[in-house]
Amino acid sequence: MSRSEDANARLTELALHARRGDPHAMESFIRESQHDVWRFVAHLAGPHLADDLTQETFLRAFRSVRRFNARSSARTWLLTIARRVVVDQIRYERSRPRTTHATPATEPTSPDTGFENIVELNLLLSDLDPERREALVLTQVLGLPYAEAAHVTGCPIGTIRSRVARARDQLLATRTHQDEETG
Repeated sequence: MSRSEDANARLTELALHARRGDPHAMESFIRESQHDVWRFVAHLAGPHLADDLTQETFLRAFRSVRRFNARSSARTWLLTIARRVVVDQIRYERSRPRTTHATPATEPTSPDTGFENIVELNLLLSDLDPERREALVLTQVLGLPYAEAAHVTGCPIGTIRSRVARARDQLLATRTHQDEETG
């Protein structure tokens, strides 16, 4: 069993214990999965929203853990919740009237993430189509198998494979273009 599979199995076991009402299991579940959730929502919605959206993800998970039945890994279940949280945030932002278009001068990173390069990575990924970026982050950054990434996004596995391949091609083309410009 790989390290990733061990981690998935442990998270699933913690979620099942939390489902039975074990508060220590829920605490461990949050602690062990928080970093991946934060990275995922940061890539989808931006680092400036990642803390709030991560918190909302865990609030929803806490409220629904009693319905978790391990049909998928707990990690997949949690990232599916995180994706819905981001989608809800995007819908909310689009429904609000805009008075000004302000962007943060700096995008803070979470001090406990250990992810100093998150802003640089986001710049690299920002040119990708959102669906391609999501597929790439799930599989290449978070290390989910293609089948789990397909489950999180609600699309066929072939679509995930295609999006990842196209994202890689686009990133390589961008890199080649940048190298040619800098000579």
